[in-house]
Amino acid sequence: MSEAHGGLLRDTLALIAPGTVLRDGLERILRGRTGAIIVLGFDETVESISSGGFNLDVELSAAHLRELSKMDGAVVVDRSANRIRRANVQLLPNADIETFEAGMRHRTAERVARQTGYPVISVSQSMQLISLYADGRRHVLEPSEAILARANQALATLERYTTRLTRTSGSLDALEIEDLVTVRDVAAVLQLLEMVRRIASDIDGYVTELGTDGRLLALQHEELTRGVLAERDFLLADYLPDGLDIDAVDERLKWVGSPALLDLAMVARSMGLGGVDGQELDAGLSPRGLRILAKIPRLPLATARAVVAHWGSLQQILGATVEELQALDGVGAVGARTLRDGLSRLAEVSIVDRYS
Repeated sequence: MSEAHGGLLRDTLALIAPGTVLRDGLERILRGRTGAIIVLGFDETVESISSGGFNLDVELSAAHLRELSKMDGAVVVDRSANRIRRANVQLLPNADIETFEAGMRHRTAERVARQTGYPVISVSQSMQLISLYADGRRHVLEPSEAILARANQALATLERYTTRLTRTSGSLDALEIEDLVTVRDVAAVLQLLEMVRRIASDIDGYVTELGTDGRLLALQHEELTRGVLAERDFLLADYLPDGLDIDAVDERLKWVGSPALLDLAMVARSMGLGGVDGQELDAGLSPRGLRILAKIPRLPLATARAVVAHWGSLQQILGATVEELQALDGVGAVGARTLRDGLSRLAEVSIVDRYS
């Protein structure tokens, strides 16, 4: 599931994921081959388009949902899917609402979802499908096996990109310490970070939709992406021009499609670096130093930010003595020694890896 899926759809998928009471009830309806319309929300608007049926206020259970769906009318539950409010209701949505569905049950479900703003579930008796209407679109619930197959493919892709990211990020470490960074080097790391972020977002959607069946997937996803978003923020904090913040870059990248993301010049322009023709990709850059300092073990992030704010560039920090570092408010003798030793180790490891 991509980022295009809205918050309402994502939240509703969590309510009907495997392992939930609502999903158990839907599976029972499928096995019973009766079909159903279930509205996930109840207010005056839903009341105004409801006719007949009877009022209920009982706890939602899989058995209750299955039995009530044997009748021809719709079942209305509250938004949190905890209680059943009405059953055997005839829904009369506005017929002028556009729908491309052919079946009567699906046409009604889509129109009700669009008119009320609440998610509506339609279970097809003949097709044996569960369709969810929310956020102005239709989402067909698939078996866990099919979702897991796609999720595992995405996980394998994520693993390849995180491996490339680790290698490219390590090369940038050495270039920063040697003060040899170009716009191309920074754009290459941001490109991989953005690709990883997008794939991770897709996997996060699969985890939501899989519910209890996605627990192992969630653990693998967490292991592969741990620290990635933080590194992305540190990279942008180091290289963004004055007057451009991270939110602005996120907004620009949101409109960059996957093919365009392969263009380093496009990525650089999203950061406010480089020109239209991409000729500035080889222009030199100097990092502020937060990205490197954040990699030093046991160095508080607040201390790293204070040092960067005071010296302003990594090269000046590298040239600072322990005494100069210690004199800065909030650093102290222990922080100064930790920072100095950490930078020395990072410089040694990065340069050895670069030329080995």
